Amino acid sequence: MTNQAPSASGPRTGGEILVGQLVAHGVKHVFCVPGESYLAVLDALVDVNIEVTVCRQEGGAAMMADAFGKLTGEPGICMVTRGPGASNALAGIHIAKQDSTPMIVFVGQIERGMREREAFQEMDYRAIFGQAAKWATEIDDAERIPEILSRAFHVATSGRPGPVVIALPEDMLVEHATVADAPRYHAIESAPSKAQLAELAERLAAAKSPMAIVGGTRWTAEAVKDFTVFAEAFELPVAVSFRRQMLFPADHRLFIGDVGIGINPALLKRVAEADLVLLVGGRMSEMPSQSYTLFDIPVPKQTLVHVHPDSGELGRVYRAALAINASPSAFAAELASLTTPVAKPWASSNGAMRQSYLAWSDPAPIQTPGTLQMGGVMQYLEANLPADAIMANGAGNFATWLHRFHRFTHFGTQLAPTSGSMGYGLPAAVGAKRFSPDKMVVCFAGDGCFMMHGQEFATAVQYKLPIIVLIIDNGMYGTIRMHQEKHYPGRVSATHLQNPDFKAYAFAFGGHGERVEKTEEFGPAFERALASGKPAIIHCLIDPETITPTTTISKLRAAAQKP
Repeated sequence: MTNQAPSASGPRTGGEILVGQLVAHGVKHVFCVPGESYLAVLDALVDVNIEVTVCRQEGGAAMMADAFGKLTGEPGICMVTRGPGASNALAGIHIAKQDSTPMIVFVGQIERGMREREAFQEMDYRAIFGQAAKWATEIDDAERIPEILSRAFHVATSGRPGPVVIALPEDMLVEHATVADAPRYHAIESAPSKAQLAELAERLAAAKSPMAIVGGTRWTAEAVKDFTVFAEAFELPVAVSFRRQMLFPADHRLFIGDVGIGINPALLKRVAEADLVLLVGGRMSEMPSQSYTLFDIPVPKQTLVHVHPDSGELGRVYRAALAINASPSAFAAELASLTTPVAKPWASSNGAMRQSYLAWSDPAPIQTPGTLQMGGVMQYLEANLPADAIMANGAGNFATWLHRFHRFTHFGTQLAPTSGSMGYGLPAAVGAKRFSPDKMVVCFAGDGCFMMHGQEFATAVQYKLPIIVLIIDNGMYGTIRMHQEKHYPGRVSATHLQNPDFKAYAFAFGGHGERVEKTEEFGPAFERALASGKPAIIHCLIDPETITPTTTISKLRAAAQKP
């Protein structure tokens, strides 16, 4: 294989031109479920140095591409077939949209001459994905492929990143055209002005109780370091937004926790009482804003300095006192130029907030019903996981154990959907291991969450990816049951699950399996899973009463039934 598609100087098929653009834009990996609608593209991939991961369902392929985009900052590439294939991919596209992840999804399409006859698997992708994606389009002419793909890479990565969906008519892909490749894309950068930086310094100097909340995307490891240096110079306490914990080291003395679901009450109070909040990269949407109650809308009572790479997000919900249209990486790179105030009256309270975080994130005191204590599991993981281990999860109450008690200290170690999409953890872990084969990758999944995309365990086995999957099994859709007990106590409906033997499931696919029912069994099981060198599932059975780290089903029901 080569690093070039067939010659750009002569006629090429649409499929060859498209793959040539992927090469030109630096694509190294494609996640796909094959389809006859884009055979010409699959054929062209044979001749280039682009790795292809064949997935078992299009939603899994899109989620792997999303994980790739989160870890690299470059568009994750997904290819699916038309109709049902595109429909399955929608779950991953929705994640990329809400999580601001750069991604490009190519969808096979019917021949152009068959349009509007409801041909086999025909769909109007502009209409269907117009709201779900950042941009949705269809390529009618092979000569326009370089132009449209250049635009797609820029749209996916610039401003607020997001997914682009491109439909590929089957007959267009076998047309021949002579057209040059486009030059490699570069994400459009936006940086703060000197006047904005000066105003920020003035506002910080005048503040009595400032803090920062970092979130969103378009961060880099260097940007995290730059922001950390800035926080140290200003003695500024830093929190992270919902499922963005890798953006500031949890072992730093200025880190005070995450602003998300199940927030530390002391941190919630700290945000509410702040007189200045520096929000960098995040949107402060429903989950971090505690259902839009944390800040007044449209004008927060706290002085809000909002930094975001997309001007359309500035002022959309919150009217900031100072709005800075800049990417987090460009903004962080300029912070060293700020003049540090002589007096920092807020610094004296940082220690207490830090101690509150440390106590809140310590699993040792947590005791729950049953013989398997998740607090003990988290203690083992915190003591034994490498600092650069990549942690992936989907959605459900089980994720609380990871988000509250795991202390993320390295950039690029968290894959978690802010959209709350079930089934994300396993495909994300597979995508992460494809990108970083030398790093440990651990997936947290509930029993309901895992079964959404459990078939991608076969993908991990096929590519010999020794990920470790922890299935936290309580035999129910736990989050829904929790809300059910709060609002309709004792009236259980549609939340019970009958699960397979996940240990046997792992062996059936050619992986390694473990079953854990007691806390003391977990450590040895984890070590055997690691030693196997195979994709592994550790089936952790917890007491159904353990609905969260701090309450039980019985307590929820009793509280809801009180007059």
